[in-house]
Amino acid sequence: MALITFLSDFGYTDHYVAAVKASILKNYPQAQILDISHAIDPFNILHGVYVLNAVFRDFPEGSIHILAVDSQGGEKGRYHALKFKNHYFLAPDNGILSLLTESQPELLVLLDSAGKLAHPAKDILAPAAAFLAQGGDILALGSETNIMRELINRQLRFSDHAITGHIIHIDHYGNLITDISRDSMDAIGHGRQFTIRFARETVDQTYDRYNGVDEGDCVCVFTAQGFLSIGINKGNASELLGLHFDSRVDVNFYPTTPI
Repeated sequence: MALITFLSDFGYTDHYVAAVKASILKNYPQAQILDISHAIDPFNILHGVYVLNAVFRDFPEGSIHILAVDSQGGEKGRYHALKFKNHYFLAPDNGILSLLTESQPELLVLLDSAGKLAHPAKDILAPAAAFLAQGGDILALGSETNIMRELINRQLRFSDHAITGHIIHIDHYGNLITDISRDSMDAIGHGRQFTIRFARETVDQTYDRYNGVDEGDCVCVFTAQGFLSIGINKGNASELLGLHFDSRVDVNFYPTTPI
């Protein structure tokens, strides 16, 4: 029995989440369903991609992931089942799958969505998840295709002595997660000293923990996924620094003079 995970922007005050789970259980009463989050910002597929990408590899291979973010199916009302990294994903054709896989799925199937647009997560994605969880063949869900809406993740800007990135996520604590990876800093830095500049602040080292500095001080750490994160010990970095999604962050390596 494969695990089904569920991620959405439905919130927690309405019946939408329960309706999807009811549909899964109606089709497969023994289904094991685990919620990732239903507090994704409405219609914010970048938020949804970040949260899912941070955790889906921790689940057993063969798990099925429902992505009901901006779930009306894009302009053409299409829905896909996709295999990637030995996991299965069910989502609207709104670009979210292209961002997750960087447009390199192992297998892509167009689901039948005719006349099922009132609550597509319940009427399209949930039955497909129940079918896959029981060992069903993904190719039996629809027609194989190589066409989906494609979006491109923002790319880092590199030079010999600097990296420019941006904030891609703000977590519950106000920590600012960037798209600057530990690997990119190692590749450009070659062990050199560096400064990390954001807003009017500069930090010249990273720490293992957010409480590695005094309370109220800025701190930079690498997340479990290997991305540079900016925080304030016991404070909300987003609010206190005035930084938000897509704000710029620069890493400069010596012997260059920091900008």
